[in-house]
Amino acid sequence: MSKKNIYLIILILFNIGIDQYSKKIVREEIIPGSQTEILGKLLQLMNVENSGAFLGMGSESNPTVKLIFLLILPIIVILSVLYYLFTNKSIDKLTSVGLSCIIGGGLANLYDRFLYGSVTDFLFMDFGIAKTGIFNLADLSVTTGMILILLSTFKEKVKPEEY
Repeated sequence: MSKKNIYLIILILFNIGIDQYSKKIVREEIIPGSQTEILGKLLQLMNVENSGAFLGMGSESNPTVKLIFLLILPIIVILSVLYYLFTNKSIDKLTSVGLSCIIGGGLANLYDRFLYGSVTDFLFMDFGIAKTGIFNLADLSVTTGMILILLSTFKEKVKPEEY
């Protein structure tokens, strides 16, 4: 196994580990439904179980739809991205890190859905003019990964001039 692949596996496992550790603390220490200001209204800590997808979408869907769209389809996508990450030798470093963050965050939330039937969300940000939904560190990993991939895509590739 290459050094690069070992680093990517460590990054995936780190994303899963930090997410699961933070959710364990929230489940044990934060009262469900409570709201605690960490940095005033800007950053708040909560404990909410999300049985749906992003921002609770699909939480009222029937169990078969949830099984397909919240477990089976994400597993297929994550396995495809894992295969792509470890077999495509032309992926740049930024994209590799981004894909690893997405895989780690996705696996962490899948683990919750499989084990608990929902995902623990606990962070909320209020910027005054805009607010986030309630999210967790796995969501942050996925978002960070997407941003890294976008940066890689828009990064100017400098090629030597040909004469």
